[in-house]
Amino acid sequence: MRLALFSDVHANLHALEAVLHHIDRAGADCVACLGDLVGYNADPQPCLDLIRERCDIVVQGNHDAAVATGIGIEYLPRDGQAAAHLHRTALNDDDLAYLAGLPLVDRIDVGTFVHASPERPADWQRLESHWAIKNQFDHFETPLCFLAHSHLPGVVANKIGVLSVKRGPRYLVNVGSVGQPRDRDPRACVAFFNTDSFSYRLDRVGYDVEGAVRRIDEVGLPNRLGQRLRRGI
Repeated sequence: MRLALFSDVHANLHALEAVLHHIDRAGADCVACLGDLVGYNADPQPCLDLIRERCDIVVQGNHDAAVATGIGIEYLPRDGQAAAHLHRTALNDDDLAYLAGLPLVDRIDVGTFVHASPERPADWQRLESHWAIKNQFDHFETPLCFLAHSHLPGVVANKIGVLSVKRGPRYLVNVGSVGQPRDRDPRACVAFFNTDSFSYRLDRVGYDVEGAVRRIDEVGLPNRLGQRLRRGI
């Protein structure tokens, strides 16, 4: 089975459409979104419509939970708070209920899917230290755990010296961000994992960044958010 995985769309319709087109060209048997469908950018409704239509697996992110319930908005970054308040009014009751009802964790035989961390998925833990990363391997049983949240793509194995995904070791795989990359590359991230060959790759997809920036300005979100898209930070 060929999995396509992406995360942190953050209501960036221009980036999401480009990523879905890339998935269609590459081919996938299953499409997974690892949370944060909303937040930061201008188009929550059409992004939710596409994700609900196209994704087989969707887990909840911290922006999804905050927008759905109103709880925890104050813990988001300042610009994230502005977007969350806007998105709560832009989305209909059905979409808010959908976001509220998303699972924190999902699994298939080969992989665990979670937004932030398998250890404390409801706490939106940031894996910012070697100890925190190493500790995660005690909290999932599948060969791989796919996650996001930091917007920084990367792969960590539970064995020293493993430089690529192969059978044997276990892995934490961060699939990066579609809608607000933060590794100084403004292109959207989308990942592919083949369960038969046990192979993984991360692709970067260019999209109409300036179109996304214009939409941010049109809906009245902070200009800083557009500048972040241009710089990939």
